[in-house]
Amino acid sequence: MRRIAASLLACVVVAAGWYVVVRAQGASTLPIEPVKESGQSVIGAFEGWYDNPDGSHTLLVGYFNRNSKQALDIPVGPNNRIEPSGPDYGQPTHFDPRRQWGVFTIVVPREFGEKMLTWTLVANGQTTVVPMSLNPLWVVAPFKDVALGNTPPVLRFAQEGQTFSGPPRGIAATYNTDLSFPLRLDAWVTDDGIRAPEARRPAPLVTVGWSLFRGPADVSFSSATPSVNEKTGQTTTNVRFRVPGEYILRIQVNDATGDGGGGFQCCWTNAHVKVLVQ
Repeated sequence: MRRIAASLLACVVVAAGWYVVVRAQGASTLPIEPVKESGQSVIGAFEGWYDNPDGSHTLLVGYFNRNSKQALDIPVGPNNRIEPSGPDYGQPTHFDPRRQWGVFTIVVPREFGEKMLTWTLVANGQTTVVPMSLNPLWVVAPFKDVALGNTPPVLRFAQEGQTFSGPPRGIAATYNTDLSFPLRLDAWVTDDGIRAPEARRPAPLVTVGWSLFRGPADVSFSSATPSVNEKTGQTTTNVRFRVPGEYILRIQVNDATGDGGGGFQCCWTNAHVKVLVQ
């Protein structure tokens, strides 16, 4: 049941009416219209929810930018809002093309019950609204695959530093830099090595991707998908900024199950880092 629930995208409300976007196991997301290079909408994707040890609950959220080439920046406000009590729930303001999995989380209290949040996005003149709730059909298990025992990769920003695993929560690391030089970003990743029976070899056990999550301007990485040292687990890239301000970058670490855990929400790791640029 959890695997089935994790393979569904939430209902989407658009200006023209109601649509349901469904992703069957092993298939690609079905867009409302064919994906084009630019000019299309951005749709929030409610991945599901899970319980926290303290009794609160976490909503896991991604998005689908239906453009194959056009990245979009949508500041928090009327065109990028989560309600009620929003508009800012820590959602992204930069939207890379195509499907992005589990990019942020929202923690709701134990007594959230049957309440609902909605994420409204307006992009290229098109409005989409996605509901998010604690519907029991949407329970996911992002920290362990119940069938295989697979767990997400473990991420560190110092060789012996704090570990991060699974969906993002809060800021994992903070950096200070200026516009004169690129900022070096080091990370260390390890994985349990468990593969699904159908996984193709010799696919790498772990892959890493960096992207912009929030910021006043675009950034450029020396490599957005840097390689991982097989012996040490270290991965390094450089990022350059052209405008001062506060940025949040996202690092996604996939194991052999791939993006979004192949659609089952396990097993991958996302984390956010803050960069203050002078």
